[in-house]
Amino acid sequence: MKIVIQFSIIVLSVLLSACNSTPKATIDTSILQSEHQFNIQPVESYSEVFQLNNQIKAKLAHYFHNDEIGIKRAKMLMEFLVSSGDDSLSYLSGANLTANQTFRDMNANCLSLSILTHAIAKQLGLRTQFQRVHIPEYWDESQGYSLLTGHVNIKIFEVDNTKNAIKTLYVKPTSVTVDFDPNSRAQQFSTSAIDTNTILSMFYNNKGAMGMINGNLDLAYSYYKAAIESDPYHDGAWGNLGILYRITEQYELAERAYNQALAINHDNRNALGNLAKLYYLTERDREAEMIEANIHNLRKNNPYYMLVLGNEAFKSGNLARAKHFYQKAYQLDRNIHGSYFGLAKVAYEQGDREKAEYYLNKAYKISVFEHDKARYEGKLALLKSVASNQLSSIANDER
Repeated sequence: MKIVIQFSIIVLSVLLSACNSTPKATIDTSILQSEHQFNIQPVESYSEVFQLNNQIKAKLAHYFHNDEIGIKRAKMLMEFLVSSGDDSLSYLSGANLTANQTFRDMNANCLSLSILTHAIAKQLGLRTQFQRVHIPEYWDESQGYSLLTGHVNIKIFEVDNTKNAIKTLYVKPTSVTVDFDPNSRAQQFSTSAIDTNTILSMFYNNKGAMGMINGNLDLAYSYYKAAIESDPYHDGAWGNLGILYRITEQYELAERAYNQALAINHDNRNALGNLAKLYYLTERDREAEMIEANIHNLRKNNPYYMLVLGNEAFKSGNLARAKHFYQKAYQLDRNIHGSYFGLAKVAYEQGDREKAEYYLNKAYKISVFEHDKARYEGKLALLKSVASNQLSSIANDER
């Protein structure tokens, strides 16, 4: 799969941190059944998320023929996605869409693109396996919120339909992995298999996060509830539910939700950080400080964490502190465009337009996704426009 100022970071885009999960953890469903302040709203069903409409099925029937078998058909699937209509397949981190919506727009996040790939592969008779990609902790920004994100991809297997028993026993099926994030493809992170119920839970969790960002708290609760019901061991959904309870001042339920997330996955740093936030609100400062010190020590070499701290400082108006963290992020990894963007923001606020333009250009050059490049292009154009208008005004004054 983002949300809420420091240590109130929402889990978005499929991060489950399941490396240390404990499936035998007891699930306390009463956290959902307890008295709360929300009205349940309808959410998409399993079939609405995964099924293809008749129009897409007709296109598939026209594009594919029975003579394509095995891995050839799997590779043709990607060619079909990229060439469909007049659109080109595009990764868009904030777009949480069903299979039909993703095919219509051809712009979505890794989860939605993987859901579409799964739906088409299933229609073509191919076997698939969703995979969680174990990337380092990564945060993004959306509407002023810090969002902790994760990543999934999907593996498509060749299906041998021959009746040759010897071949079936001794020839290992081949497969192709479809990954929509070029950074993940380049670095080849480890993966682990996840089932469709977990994928559906991730989808609901993402939709809940966006509902919370947009202030639709009833819808956010409805999606978090659906996420937990689809996969009760999705610790990220429990953690986000805790944030929702916390921002609506239902502190007892929030604490129970955070602790449920930690019972499932004791290494869920996001839930720990949000628990610290809750401890501050309930006058348990010592416990909060201990948690924060431990988390900071674990994350101090993570450049994306430094960006989160820099953004927090920038929002509070502490430009010197913000610059310190942006520079720290740059020192840890010089290929992250967010550090240059942060330094550009600081330079702009300090009145140094030339340095702001320099850093924006650096951010543009190393960014990968088109939506990031477009954002920096827009900011560069705006910066140049402001500078041009100021020069024009000065010239007019001189005359």
